Amino acid sequence: MKIQQKHVIESVFNALQYISYYHSPDFIQAMAKAYEKETHDTAKNAIAQILINSKMAALGKRPLCQDTGIVNVFVEVGMDVTWEAELSLDEMINEGVRQAFTFDKNPLRASIVKDPLFSRENTKDNTPAVIHSKVVKGDQLNFIVAAKGCGSENKAKFAILNPSASVADWVLDMIPTMGAGWCPPGIIGIGVGGTAEKAMLMAKESLLDPIDITDIAQKTNPTNLEKLRLELLEKINNLGIGAQGLGGLTTVLDVKIKDYPTHAASQAVAMIPNCAATRHLHFSMDGSGVAKLPTVDMSIYPQLEMDYSKYKHVDLNALTREQMNDWKIGDTLLLTGTIITGRDAAHARLKKMLDNGEGLPKGVDFDNKFIYYVGPVDAVGDEIIGPAGPTTATRMDRYTDMMLDNTNILGMIGKAERGEKTAKSIKKHKSSYLIAVGGAAYLISKSIKKAEKIAFADMGMEAIYEFEVENMPVTVAVDSQGKNIHDIFQTIQNLK
Repeated sequence: MKIQQKHVIESVFNALQYISYYHSPDFIQAMAKAYEKETHDTAKNAIAQILINSKMAALGKRPLCQDTGIVNVFVEVGMDVTWEAELSLDEMINEGVRQAFTFDKNPLRASIVKDPLFSRENTKDNTPAVIHSKVVKGDQLNFIVAAKGCGSENKAKFAILNPSASVADWVLDMIPTMGAGWCPPGIIGIGVGGTAEKAMLMAKESLLDPIDITDIAQKTNPTNLEKLRLELLEKINNLGIGAQGLGGLTTVLDVKIKDYPTHAASQAVAMIPNCAATRHLHFSMDGSGVAKLPTVDMSIYPQLEMDYSKYKHVDLNALTREQMNDWKIGDTLLLTGTIITGRDAAHARLKKMLDNGEGLPKGVDFDNKFIYYVGPVDAVGDEIIGPAGPTTATRMDRYTDMMLDNTNILGMIGKAERGEKTAKSIKKHKSSYLIAVGGAAYLISKSIKKAEKIAFADMGMEAIYEFEVENMPVTVAVDSQGKNIHDIFQTIQNLK
């Protein structure tokens, strides 16, 4: 039978929609185990939010995370495959991506920019995908479709080690430098050998295998690679980074390693993490029609709900800097009131306006407000806003002094750690930095009761919004005295 163009397009479309709101069962089960054994309250709360968000996204068929990712496709093409198609395989895949990201019932956030060195213009439909094709024996197409958020993708590491150097030592040196912006707990993928590009490709591919570290631990005669996986899992988790960098027992759920023969004088090593929005799907096509995707067993989700009675309620519209003095790092707060949004491109444009003497944009009142680093998914139906989880705050460190000096903001909301200079600036201005849980975007969106785009509408997801929130869950990460919950990363580095 021939593989039909329309079936490839529809299969890719279906897969991308599917992984936007369904975690794979192995991930849910691994996270549920991590939740059960966690003893650190703040980390346990973060894992609970990720699991609650996952179930809500599955039921609502809306994205797990606002960063719906850059699409990665691995496809094996059987040598005996015949086609009924006018487009190339890459063109078919990209048409499936285009349709998936512009689907009116569940639009996904378009994050891809062309002309990356200069204009960085958004392609508006998240194309093109990054596609890896291989010709193999047989008469089928075998696909792995993944969507990789850049909070984790940006933490990729690579090195050429001496052949006698320890890969384990290199990995353990690199993990703290990744910070918490990759949204742990997740999976670490490692590629060793081949050449530079081969090692990177293997690291990425390894992330797409099922979580099986518990089975490996029960083997009586594990291979050397399996022993290394177990060693690294234990040592990484013993670093105490934990969920969202908040401490605790589980930083990684699994460690994957792929290797390949290499030159005698070389040891290429690559490492890439997968975040708490782990999204990938495997399927095959044999010419009989559109690929059949797995059914979802909702019983795998643990029965968890947010207990809002446990946390401190904060009225943002009446909040003062004096009241913030009572907040301590690790406190979980429930925010109600007005916040302003803004992320990378918005901050860059604000800086340009201030440098040019234009002042701040009309209609944007930052005074005594928190700024939330977010680029939400567009709303559908009766939604106020689509999934609206935090982006990595570390990227905004370069703008923190500008914002604190010129806008009188009370503080910032994002994910991951802030640098030492930023923490000192927060202390100087008696400000605060709060973190929302990366990987809980749909859950967070339900606390947003009003959303209005108030500036920079031409920038798409980078536009500035005014949100009215009710009981939005956050954790104090840098308090007004400059104490930083993420100082563990600096401590680990100092100990080395």
